[in-house]
Amino acid sequence: MSDADDREQDVPTPSLDVGDDSPAGLDEGGGLDAKKIILFFVLPLLILVGVGGGLYFTGTLDKMLGGGGEQHADDGHSAKKKDDGHGGGDGHGGYDAGAYFLQIPNMVVNLSGEDGQPRYLRLSVQLELSSTSDQQAVEAVMPRVVDQFQTYLRELRIRDLRGSQGIYRLQMELLSRVNAAAYPVEVKDVLFQEILIQ
Repeated sequence: MSDADDREQDVPTPSLDVGDDSPAGLDEGGGLDAKKIILFFVLPLLILVGVGGGLYFTGTLDKMLGGGGEQHADDGHSAKKKDDGHGGGDGHGGYDAGAYFLQIPNMVVNLSGEDGQPRYLRLSVQLELSSTSDQQAVEAVMPRVVDQFQTYLRELRIRDLRGSQGIYRLQMELLSRVNAAAYPVEVKDVLFQEILIQ
């Protein structure tokens, strides 16, 4: 044999093994298999996309990136207004300087009792109005307001007034009735001064 024949026999030929299960030709000892690719690349990518989408849809992403400031130029937290932090006329528990209150005459009514014993409800109420003209308009129809209240209160049972939910329902019903009686004046609220059941 010649030297050229010896060189051809020494060159290793690559083998294409059909039964090779490793992806991208990587061997099992040091390569990545499909589970590791999913665990280390695909899963974190999906988590990042999910978190990013959540931040985008809640509007947090705009705040984090500094965008959206032009849209919310005056959101009520500007430095224009100085106060002591103890409420105000903005509906957050403070005294409203534009509120006017009108006292309704005290009412005593019989309640429908389940046990046959007479029960009485004594009620003292004030109405919250927007202006003095509203106050005068409600005073002009006060007999109608009292009639609406008396008619409703006489139909109540003691169990209707139990708990805070019962008192709240009473307040909302009285507000609805006074607004119907004093229309077109809008009464803002019905404020209980005294509720006594005997």
